[in-house]
Amino acid sequence: MTADHPSKPTGDQPGTSPAHHDHHESILLDEPSTADLRAKVTEAWREFARALAARLRELPTGAQLELTLDPTASGTGDAVYSISVAAGEGGRISARAVGNATLPQGFRLDRAAVADMIALGWSPPGVVAGSGEHFGLEGVAGDASKLAGLLSRTLRDVYGAPHPAFLVYLSQDAEGESLPIEALGTARSEFGPDQDVEADLDEALAAAANAQSGEQEVLDLPERVRTVVSTMLKSTSEHLQIDSDGDINIRAGSAMVFVRVRDNPPLVDVFSPVLTEVEPTERLYVKLSELTNRMPIGRLYCADDTVWASIPVFGRNFQATHLMLAVQVMTGLADELDDRLHGEFGGKRFFGEGDKPSRGDTEHRTGMYL
Repeated sequence: MTADHPSKPTGDQPGTSPAHHDHHESILLDEPSTADLRAKVTEAWREFARALAARLRELPTGAQLELTLDPTASGTGDAVYSISVAAGEGGRISARAVGNATLPQGFRLDRAAVADMIALGWSPPGVVAGSGEHFGLEGVAGDASKLAGLLSRTLRDVYGAPHPAFLVYLSQDAEGESLPIEALGTARSEFGPDQDVEADLDEALAAAANAQSGEQEVLDLPERVRTVVSTMLKSTSEHLQIDSDGDINIRAGSAMVFVRVRDNPPLVDVFSPVLTEVEPTERLYVKLSELTNRMPIGRLYCADDTVWASIPVFGRNFQATHLMLAVQVMTGLADELDDRLHGEFGGKRFFGEGDKPSRGDTEHRTGMYL
């Protein structure tokens, strides 16, 4: 695994190969979708909404589904933004969304957010029978697609979930027992992976080594990458969060890290959008170059209005320990650099505090009105 140290970061795609492999550069610049973070995140929300619509149609009478913005991942602390959905008789569906009465000071919905809730179709707390301190909504399973879109927009646009991977869900039957359902895109089940499945790092590394030495059937590069990442996350390959581009998604505090496997040439990209909506300036380029020169591996660069961090891992003669190191470095690096660069250059920390809901001017808050 190597890293280049350019004097000025270029506008190539995240995770491209080092500069001293120029003969591969034309191959590695063929995926503009990786530079469009907004498109990637938008597609993740679409996948979530499609899966949610399917689950809503299948909910048995009396079952409940709860969707929550993970406070440990989003940094909202004691503020829990959640939506609960209950399936009633005759295909009726009731939804409840958290209101200001249960949110701590500093995290309550401001007037604009409350207006957005009403515009989406929610009734104010107490208006729908039994809603109490929550926003209320009534619907039918036949409108599952429309309802799923509404719930997704509430979680994303009002509650501030930056990506479906920051959501956890819990489903229960009429008796309150756990109700297994198919995955909701990249959202995570609150129960996590099966308890009887425990990934062992040493076994995974040994399996990769055996595969390379020919002692067992050789695993292809994508499978080896999935094995290593799932082992690091103490999960299984089946439980990895994989988006429509085939990228593995890893949450790292306030950051999102992507792992992508390329086959021509064999390469594993570990990359992260550190800062978005930033103005590219000569001063920014100089700063990124200085920071890159201090990094033991990887690099930082600006593509369009996004600052990316990237660490490439060679796929030829793949070493699992190299990928482990890249993921460990990237998950720590991305979460640290977004604050540092934001303070100096502005822009937007995509999963940072600037994206938290209800951080606006206190005079615009509704207090305990809702």
